[in-house]
Amino acid sequence: MSLSLGFLNAKLFFCLCVTFLKHHFTFSASNPTGLTLRAVLDDSSGSPLYLIENLTIAERTERLIKVTNARANYLSLVSNCDARIHPDNIPMPISREGLFYVVEFAIGSQHHKVKLLMDTGGGLIWTQCVPCKTCFPQNLPIFNPSASATYARLPCDHPLCKGPGDRYTCFDGFCVYNVHYTGGASTRGTASMETFHFSIYQSEIESFKNVIFGCSDDSSDIFFKNTDISGIFGLSMSPDSMMMQFSSFIHSRFSYCLVPFADAIPRPLVLRFGEDIPQLPPDVRTTSFVQSPTNHFYYLELWGISVAGHRLPFSQSTFQYRANGKGGCFIDSGALFTQIDAGTVGINAYAAVMQVFASYYESKSLRRTTSRGFELCYERPPNYDDFASLTFHFNGADYTVAGEYVNLISPDIFCVAIIKGTYATMLGAWQQQNKRLIYDVGMGALQFADENCVNDIS
Repeated sequence: MSLSLGFLNAKLFFCLCVTFLKHHFTFSASNPTGLTLRAVLDDSSGSPLYLIENLTIAERTERLIKVTNARANYLSLVSNCDARIHPDNIPMPISREGLFYVVEFAIGSQHHKVKLLMDTGGGLIWTQCVPCKTCFPQNLPIFNPSASATYARLPCDHPLCKGPGDRYTCFDGFCVYNVHYTGGASTRGTASMETFHFSIYQSEIESFKNVIFGCSDDSSDIFFKNTDISGIFGLSMSPDSMMMQFSSFIHSRFSYCLVPFADAIPRPLVLRFGEDIPQLPPDVRTTSFVQSPTNHFYYLELWGISVAGHRLPFSQSTFQYRANGKGGCFIDSGALFTQIDAGTVGINAYAAVMQVFASYYESKSLRRTTSRGFELCYERPPNYDDFASLTFHFNGADYTVAGEYVNLISPDIFCVAIIKGTYATMLGAWQQQNKRLIYDVGMGALQFADENCVNDIS
């Protein structure tokens, strides 16, 4: 029996165009600051999810799972790199297969319009520039730095280009970057500085000078070619990301709340920064980020996992970051489904968790069925809603996902929406539904609480 996804319009999944609606930026860090971005639906024919309703049910399920696996493959490549020494290993989300957020703003003295793929796991902000050696086709005009009076190249003596914290390299007198990632795609160019212009309201513009970004003139195998998108807008803890460069204006905090994907009405995603983040509820929980020696993802200290209230016998070291660059647990809105590491030392954590799910549903006398991509699927009796919950026991805070958001549910069958991880554990977007999530880099912690996200409007 195939899995019915009739309630899903997969064009809701991250094919979103982010526009700046309002903010209260000042150039004094002591003043209240904030920023709100709103994501609206992108029904572009350039998206791989365009007309996804023409796919069979099995093909839809397989495509969603492939997105998560592709994301994991990309992140695995990054996690095994030394980003400080090797300038080719700047994180990029190219393997997301068209499920993306797009930030729209203008750059340069001529206010050149750009749309960049937003990535919470990426660092460098970059866009294509002329003259191009090898550029992928884009619908919007390519940025011409020579036409902008505010453009400048990043000097080779800049800390990002020279020294223990470098992410770029100096070549022939210019600070340059060279990015390679899974599948053979690449982009390279000149590390630069430019003025970024963000729309506050319809007639107001806020400008920020000397923002570091990449001026790309040589790219290949880029998956978002023939669309409006011309590059990447990073939000990780990398020193060249939007989060870190703008930290004094937004208090190093951003937040979102994902409306359930089964919602019958498409809802926009609202990203909030600084003082625009709503007041924390009384039941907010906090767990610290764990620094990784090789990348800038939002790692968390995972001590254990429970299924339906049953805590598995994992030790606190099971999910630790390992010396070979694998292991650990991080949260990533770019991964659709949660992955649990199958390579943990001493015990296969993924197999152990899935065994508890299997035992739980077998105790309910449910009948196993199959669906392409997921390991555990069951026929769903009429009105059955006794779905097992999932709890991640982080250091100092339990993150509990209600059963309805652990599983992919249809009227006839349901599947445990967890995928085998090949190098790490990732908390994906499916298990972030109806949660207020606050990434507080200044505090060095993730904060979260249950919330009805449909009420998060701007």
